[in-house]
Amino acid sequence: MKKILKRKKGQGMTEYILIIALIAILVIAGVKFFGRTVKDGFDSAGKTVKNEVAGGIQSGTGQAQ
Repeated sequence: MKKILKRKKGQGMTEYILIIALIAILVIAGVKFFGRTVKDGFDSAGKTVKNEVAGGIQSGTGQAQ
């Protein structure tokens, strides 16, 4: 009886490992596929924020009160 329980626990652990490995593969593939697009989006957003802050400071509207 104990051998059967150990075998089921081992099978369950193996299934979890396979699921985690599949998720990791999907995440890596997603990063490779969408990585450049996401990076470009963040770069663009950062530049926009930087320009808005710099423009506000130069015009005097970006100062803390």
